[in-house]
Amino acid sequence: MHISDSVGKSGFFFEGFDKMTHMGFFFVLSVLLFFGKIKYQHTYAFRTFTIFKILLINAIIGGGIELLQWKVFTYRSAEWWDFGCDMLGASMAVFSYVLLHKLNFNEKES
Repeated sequence: MHISDSVGKSGFFFEGFDKMTHMGFFFVLSVLLFFGKIKYQHTYAFRTFTIFKILLINAIIGGGIELLQWKVFTYRSAEWWDFGCDMLGASMAVFSYVLLHKLNFNEKES
């Protein structure tokens, strides 16, 4: 049973709930990847290559999940919208990281 099948049966789920969940999970995944990068390097240094790597990791995981749903777990449905929401959540985390980095950088200059 797909989560969208239970939308009308429960008051908790609503139209688009699964898309919002995809976005939220990939936002958190990206934030944790940034946090790990900061802890590993002991710096908040802003690098475009790090952002590219984190987006690539998210694309591989999100694409892999959809590919598995399409070919292996055929009782699940693979959707481009799910992958798009995965990448939107990751992009939101990148935006947050860049914004916070710029704010932190501007504070140090003052």
